[in-house]
Amino acid sequence: MKQTLFKILSHSEEETVSAGALLGSLLKTGDFVAMYGDLGAGKTAFVRGLATVLAPGWTVSSPTYTVVNEYGEGKGRLCHFDMYRIRGEEDLESIGFYDYRDCVIVAEWCENVPFALPACYYRVTIDKVTKDSRLITIEKRK
Repeated sequence: MKQTLFKILSHSEEETVSAGALLGSLLKTGDFVAMYGDLGAGKTAFVRGLATVLAPGWTVSSPTYTVVNEYGEGKGRLCHFDMYRIRGEEDLESIGFYDYRDCVIVAEWCENVPFALPACYYRVTIDKVTKDSRLITIEKRK
């Protein structure tokens, strides 16, 4: 079952960050956010918004080369994954993905890991509408 929570038309990077903050205000430790969108769609900007609520003061960057970046401390951590190069269960095990549980997990490129999605999660899809605008759809999946 899916429930659409928000459809937001963003006209700037700042508005995309604000959309992330909106979702961030709903999240708690143990939640999973699966992100979908083309290169340059604004996924990392959206995660910066999540971090303004979940890990204020931390600088967010794309985990493209590190696979995972962690922000915050203790149970308020935000664990930001890039699944672009992940091809299977073995890859997830080798990066310790299943050991990350005491945090909010946000994962980009979840189309590469449908087998790793939990039963209940938030799905964020960012679609380019024009060069400068994005349609951000936030759903809760059960």
